[in-house]
Amino acid sequence: MAQADNFSGGGCGWREVKSFGLNLIIGRWFMVFASLLIMSVSGASYIFGLYSNVIKTSLGYDQTTLNLLSFSKDLGGNVGILSGLINEVTPPWVVLLIGSVMNFLGYFMIWLAVTGRIAKPHVWQMCVYICLGANSQAFANTGALVTSVKNFPESRGSVLGLLKSYVGLSGAILTQLYHAFYGDNSKALILLIAWLPAAISFVFLRTIRIIKIVRQTNELRVFYNMFFISLGLAGFLMVLIILQNRQSFNRIEYVGSASLVTILLFFPLAVVIREDFKLRKRKKQALSDVSQMEVVTENPTAVELVPQTMTVESLPQPTGDPKGPEKHVGCMENILKPPDRGEDYTILQALFSIDMLIIFIATTCGVGGTLTAIDNLGQIGNSLGYPSRSITTFVSLVSIWNYLGRSMAGFASEYLLTKYKMPRPLLFGFMILFSCVGHLLIAFAVPNSLYFASVIIGFCFGAQWPLMYAIISEIFGLKYYSTLYNFGSVASPVGSYILNVIVAGHLYDKEALKQMKALGRTRKPGEGLTCTGGQCYRMAFIIIIATTLFGFLVSCILVFRTRKFYKSDIYKKFREEAELTETDMASTSKQVESKATTAAASTTTTSAN
Repeated sequence: MAQADNFSGGGCGWREVKSFGLNLIIGRWFMVFASLLIMSVSGASYIFGLYSNVIKTSLGYDQTTLNLLSFSKDLGGNVGILSGLINEVTPPWVVLLIGSVMNFLGYFMIWLAVTGRIAKPHVWQMCVYICLGANSQAFANTGALVTSVKNFPESRGSVLGLLKSYVGLSGAILTQLYHAFYGDNSKALILLIAWLPAAISFVFLRTIRIIKIVRQTNELRVFYNMFFISLGLAGFLMVLIILQNRQSFNRIEYVGSASLVTILLFFPLAVVIREDFKLRKRKKQALSDVSQMEVVTENPTAVELVPQTMTVESLPQPTGDPKGPEKHVGCMENILKPPDRGEDYTILQALFSIDMLIIFIATTCGVGGTLTAIDNLGQIGNSLGYPSRSITTFVSLVSIWNYLGRSMAGFASEYLLTKYKMPRPLLFGFMILFSCVGHLLIAFAVPNSLYFASVIIGFCFGAQWPLMYAIISEIFGLKYYSTLYNFGSVASPVGSYILNVIVAGHLYDKEALKQMKALGRTRKPGEGLTCTGGQCYRMAFIIIIATTLFGFLVSCILVFRTRKFYKSDIYKKFREEAELTETDMASTSKQVESKATTAAASTTTTSAN
């Protein structure tokens, strides 16, 4: 009711509504909402298990070839150094636009191949297509997620946890939308992930940008409200998964469930509108209190409010550097003489640091193992005799618990770091160690254990990402975060190639050939290989367990090296920058108020004459 009163008053009220709407869509909270939507459909690579079997049967691939495609997908999805470098020199909308085009071209060509609309591509061509499509995810992450971290530096753990959690949910979201649009046509799923993520990124091209603003005291509370909404969305998706596993849904029921999912996706917009309305009300109240002490006229001149958000370019720039001109340092100088942790490293200083090497090795071992399990989930289920409906359930469970891992790791690590100074590398190492439980369940093929393995592996896989990204931002600074963020992601395809292609794929095909030979059969050219039984992946996952334990031990070294750094006030620099920004904005407000007072006085003089 109060909100309606504030927008009443005929033409003036309509101008108020238009002004509020403009401030809303250019504000940084709406930018967060736009980033959430982009992230919610950018996880197509995580549902590879749903459409991998279609590619395998349509094109006659064996498991090694399919795992090579899987590696190409992981390579594209995680090697985003190019997107990071582009983001260093261009606005975020350029990165998002390039990603949209890549997403559509890559997956659309795969869809044309599996539906027979084009001649059967060579394997290397399919690898290029899926790498291109998956690499668009890196562009989406760089354009939306990195920009959000720079806009909320003191809440980076929560930002990373929230946005990355929606990436985790995207698999389940896309699955529901796919059934609503196309029923059970698995080939059409590839078409959906070709056009939908590209369309959403295109819609919000100009919304995602760097915004310099004073930190709000209730900033973290707003993120918590969005987090609670995401929990509701995850809970609803979990209920849908259980219901769809127990009974078959028809097309109308799928459309209804997808509609409810879409409504829940837009719920954070209500939080954004409420928060922007509060900010506008406080700003008007502050200016009203000042204007009441000035000259009051019979017909007061309307005062234009200072925008609640300001882009970096719109802020008053300092006329001089109090510290004097900085000495130019060549790009190859001081590579091995990095600044203190928390300061802005150059790209080369970060890449050649021992801390980055430790992060890279630990991530390669930890994420590589969990990603291998996720990518092979469909084949693991088939080899153990699970029905196709259960395999869909496994993929959805991974997506839901991937979400919970990302969100809990982001928000919990932020809370533990702020309240108890608990270092993030400690939690990072614990997640790597915990994933061994899921690998053990797969290795020894405990009956019905794949449900629990999906939960554990999904949670650990999701939790490692926001922790790793936050650690990189805290140790190496935010100046070149776009590039360093994407370098950290390179560890994933490296681990995937070693553990998925070389280890799991090779051992699976070796066991399948052994079973075929035992049946007295010889493999024909182009014939796929199928292995059945717990022995298909046993040795591969024993190797993965050993590799993951090594990654945990390496992460313990990082905990030891950074213990003093995390006991200090690591966000002090950002608070000082926020205070400087507040001073600049206050100065701008005073200039506006001074002009308004002068205009009011001039109006009074004119009326008197």
